[in-house]
Amino acid sequence: MPKTNPQPNNSNLIPRPPIVVVMGHIDHGKTKLLDCVRKTKVAEGEAGGITQHIGAYEVEIKNKKITFIDTPGHEAFSKIRSRGARAADIAVLVVAADEGVKPQTVEAIKTIEQAQIPFLVAINKIDKPEANPEKIKKELSENNVFVEKWGGQVPAVNISAKTGEGVEELLETILLMAEMEELKADPNLPASGVIIESHLDPQRGNVATLLILNGFLKQGMFVAAGQAAAPVKIFEDFLGKKIETAGFSSPIRITGFDELPEVGVVFQSFLSKKEALQYAETKKTPSPSLNFGETKKETESQTTQAILPIVVKADTAGSLEAVCEQIKKLEIPEVLLNILRRGVGNINEDDVKLASASEKNPVIVGFNVGYESKTAELAEKFGVLLKIFKIIYDINDWLKEEIVKRKPVVEKEVELGKVKILKIFRVEKDREIIGGKVSSGKIIKGKEAKILRRGADIGRVKILNLERGRIKTEQAEAGDEFGALVESKTSLSPGDELEVFEKQSL
Repeated sequence: MPKTNPQPNNSNLIPRPPIVVVMGHIDHGKTKLLDCVRKTKVAEGEAGGITQHIGAYEVEIKNKKITFIDTPGHEAFSKIRSRGARAADIAVLVVAADEGVKPQTVEAIKTIEQAQIPFLVAINKIDKPEANPEKIKKELSENNVFVEKWGGQVPAVNISAKTGEGVEELLETILLMAEMEELKADPNLPASGVIIESHLDPQRGNVATLLILNGFLKQGMFVAAGQAAAPVKIFEDFLGKKIETAGFSSPIRITGFDELPEVGVVFQSFLSKKEALQYAETKKTPSPSLNFGETKKETESQTTQAILPIVVKADTAGSLEAVCEQIKKLEIPEVLLNILRRGVGNINEDDVKLASASEKNPVIVGFNVGYESKTAELAEKFGVLLKIFKIIYDINDWLKEEIVKRKPVVEKEVELGKVKILKIFRVEKDREIIGGKVSSGKIIKGKEAKILRRGADIGRVKILNLERGRIKTEQAEAGDEFGALVESKTSLSPGDELEVFEKQSL
């Protein structure tokens, strides 16, 4: 068994930088705030200006470091957001002064409460003419968040991430809160922390972003996260610069995991490869299905549902999970969303071959990934639709449209009339010329009818042509006698009744 990492020695504990998670509703300015703090333009690199997965950044304020975690505000990323909160010491709740408390604001408040971490409110966009900070404070109080000067203890700072107004005060408030929390860690321990993101790099292999919560990591050590392990060889800071050592509260990136680490799992570091592999072995469990339980081989006879077979590929493990969670939410009784495979990395020929085996107009949904021309050619050959998206709610909108297209039409049969067959004039294969009389309602050319023999439904018939008094007609009504050319797999007999109906969509 691997040695467990030693426990912190109180005599070795020293202050550590705070880890701050930035949360809030979509487009309320979380990433813009971090841009302002770091004086960079990261937000412009995000599709639609929306943070698609966690970014972790280190900044230095008055010779003191702060690590920021930027979490997505879109509802599909709720799990990633909650993990970000669990890894943090302090939360910043960003609320736009011109929009107020929104659904993801409320969800962020709940996540912060569940994580039991202190937080402050950043009322952003105060540079806008319609900004109303007092209205925001009132709305927050309606959600049990009472800021200072409103009878509570939650700090609130008015800021503009666009102009920089109030940002210095916000950072000073964070440092003050960190001092009050007395955050400490042991630099003599092997590093441990949490995986906050992972992805498959086509050139470099399995890559993970780690947040060190305690201890010290240096080149030549080994890390294990869940059942994945890696040597600390290719070792970078949050800017992508190669480094040889890293301490607590640092976001780092390690390449070379033997499998993709799961987002949110704890990692431990070891001096030897043997210990790391032994640790990973203890975390191994039977491989869970990559599907949601809806991937059983279904036939049309087993289900009345339409089926939408999907292969899902994404750039990172966190994004993949968010996309799949979104697909699960879209399930409706009439359409079976059949996840054939989900994975990290570009769409490849194996994905196309798997999808094509379903024979039910399969689709491959890609999020921030691509595919080679050979893959596209194979998809066209097999009739597999490839759809690539950069923004997660575009997937949502497209799938909703696709579900509507595939939703089976539910129809009911509405009775139009009943007729009694009096005579069979001629029989030719599946067609017969009959004579009859309308008992009730009407008989209409082109409609279908149930064949009733002594009250029992024995088949269906279609009325191809209709005559009344040797004159062609479109319909005959109660009391009329008629002649008709009908088509049926069931042989008709004098005395049978035909119950004429039309189909109506529900």
